[in-house]
Amino acid sequence: MAFNPKDRFFHKAKAEGYLARSAYKLDEVQKKFRLLSPGDFVLDLGAAPGAWSQVACKVVGANGRVVGLDLKPIEFKAPNAEFYEMDVFKFDEKILHARLVDCLLSDMAPNTTGIRSVDQARSAELCQQVLCMTEPYLRRGGHLVMKLFEGPDAEKLSKELARKFAQSKRLKPEAVRKGSYETYFIGLKKL
Repeated sequence: MAFNPKDRFFHKAKAEGYLARSAYKLDEVQKKFRLLSPGDFVLDLGAAPGAWSQVACKVVGANGRVVGLDLKPIEFKAPNAEFYEMDVFKFDEKILHARLVDCLLSDMAPNTTGIRSVDQARSAELCQQVLCMTEPYLRRGGHLVMKLFEGPDAEKLSKELARKFAQSKRLKPEAVRKGSYETYFIGLKKL
């Protein structure tokens, strides 16, 4: 089957008011693992254009909060969300207002080169940064979802995730495009 950028998830997202098809990736993770709860404080890394934040804001509700960041401007606006243009490698913890997060989300992806090994290595570097951020910013018992371009670093990341969380899972949501090598790592209940 040929690549179709305007597949059924693209059309479904437009019809349901989501900024991108990626909303359905987080939605599937949420349905399977119940990572987000009403009232949660969520950090969304790589938030642009805002589809994951849309899903998170709906789940956490008016008493919850979503803080998102990206190198690009974030289109989505909501009363229970705030967004920053920021490099994850230059993270300013002030945006968390001295709170620990209940769930750390990362749909970050590197600017791709088309050279699979380079793109995979850059994706793994982003995931490593996310894992480093779990120590100071994710509360004990909190959850993590992060995207990785599958490659030689996957097993190493999987082992590190298993050391930091009570349970670790991998999922390739249905909304991931056919032929894509992205997969999602889920950490349940930070130790």
